[in-house]
Amino acid sequence: DEEFNELCFEFGLELDEVTSEKDIISKEKGEEKAKGASDTVLYKIDVPANRYDLLCLEGLVRGLQVFKERINLPRYEKILPPEGEGQKLIITEETLKVRPHAVAAVLRNITFTKERYDSFIDLQEKLHQNICRRRALVAIGTHDLDTISGPFTFTAKAPSEIKFKPLNQSQEYTASQIMDLYRTDSHLRHYLHLIESKPRYPVIYDSNGVVLSMPPIINGDHTKISINTRNVLIECTGTDITKAKIVLDIIVTMFSEYCAKPFSVEAAEVVYPNGKTHIYPELAYRKEKVKPELINKKLGISETPASLAKLLTRMCLKSDVIGNGNNLEIEIPPTRADVIHACDIVEDAAIAYGYNNIQMAIPKTYTIANQLPLNKLTELLRLDLAAAGFTEALTFALCSQEDIADKLGVDLSATNAVRIANPKTAEFQVARTTLLPGLLKTIAANRKMPLPLKLFEISDIVVKDPNTDVGARNYRRLCAVYYNKSPGFEIIHGLLDRVMQLLEIPPNKENGYTLKATEGSTFFPGRCAEIFAKGQSIGKVGVLHPDVITKFELTMPCSALEINIEPFV
Repeated sequence: DEEFNELCFEFGLELDEVTSEKDIISKEKGEEKAKGASDTVLYKIDVPANRYDLLCLEGLVRGLQVFKERINLPRYEKILPPEGEGQKLIITEETLKVRPHAVAAVLRNITFTKERYDSFIDLQEKLHQNICRRRALVAIGTHDLDTISGPFTFTAKAPSEIKFKPLNQSQEYTASQIMDLYRTDSHLRHYLHLIESKPRYPVIYDSNGVVLSMPPIINGDHTKISINTRNVLIECTGTDITKAKIVLDIIVTMFSEYCAKPFSVEAAEVVYPNGKTHIYPELAYRKEKVKPELINKKLGISETPASLAKLLTRMCLKSDVIGNGNNLEIEIPPTRADVIHACDIVEDAAIAYGYNNIQMAIPKTYTIANQLPLNKLTELLRLDLAAAGFTEALTFALCSQEDIADKLGVDLSATNAVRIANPKTAEFQVARTTLLPGLLKTIAANRKMPLPLKLFEISDIVVKDPNTDVGARNYRRLCAVYYNKSPGFEIIHGLLDRVMQLLEIPPNKENGYTLKATEGSTFFPGRCAEIFAKGQSIGKVGVLHPDVITKFELTMPCSALEINIEPFV
């Protein structure tokens, strides 16, 4: 495990944890549920989101073997079948409004075992979640070629006209019934919205009218692959042709090593509505030129061109020195869609060289760093509030709508709060517009502690502001609460005076701070004051309304202070 962890780190990956199915279930659901689960050791590896070629065991092992210089990088080749014998996928113009693009390829004479088959299915699922954006951009279908006969047609029909037996079901359904069937399915219900509202649903037929799949929802049961499948037809349909090509390239390069002729893929022909044809998979190799001095300069190392070429070759980028050592010619294989620019190549050279092997050096640029004035003021105030006997709390920046509106007796529309579009939990629906609820919830969670409870927090609140580029603005606020058998308004007032003393603001009208009686739904009638300083209202101080206290599940009186500290920077 130690060695493998080291190897992953050198290769730019992270071995997240060494665990087992049993451990995972017992952590999530308790030990009772974990009985009978497998004890087999599992490695949880973090793979960068752009490295689609490392998302399955085949690609990961191949990458590590090349990195360790145990094998040479395989050469992927596409085989064009004899004229008239290849598979054809015809796209009709009905698809243009739903899912206009499709690509296809064939893996011939492949040998699956249980592990290989599981890995094949798992890779498709990972690609669906990642580059395919949960099937919105691309949906992958794999079919047993021996159960169907081409040419295949990719078209779109009204839901009532499509009827077939979906994967692992026992009877035929129309497309509308399939939608209803999967509405409660924990896995597939997330994809229904992609085509549900469309008048026509995409569907792929073979020459005998057998349905291969209804992308992006489900494949037909007729063409399902198993461990005994020998020839696999892979089709990817989508709204983004570039992504579809990448997905097809990744799947065929990863699993073509199990074909009778390893690393070979049989090409398929795709016919577009305008009559043009294209052969897929593209499996395109391209060459890039990078100067060795650029790599050395960017990384702060001094390697010879030959040694840089060797480093890049270990990262699956076959490189040669050309032009008297002035240039490196790098071949980008079809598995590396993430290499877009010279800096991607430089990054791979850095990984192969080893980040830990790069010598530390003092930067050539000379700058003097400074703390942001607002943060400096915040730090100074935090120390002095703690010295005044208050305990600092750090609460969540997100809260529920009730916390900032109903519980404080304020209307939600008046809070001007920034909402989260699809909140995961009711606790995190909006960004806080006041620090008070966070502190009151903290007191509620610490009711067993001896009284009095004196808490403060200095943090940002967020309100909508149409004049900013992001539509919202942060304000740094100071909030303090005092919770005891008596309201203790004089203690909070004393804290306000102490803060003003520290900020060197005198208690007078001309250039200091003043209090003015006001009413607020959060505060007790006649026990609330607005604080004015620097010619503007900076906040309120007062005794909280009994309704507010009971809504936060508290039982004692409480006084609070909340001011904006930005005018004092």
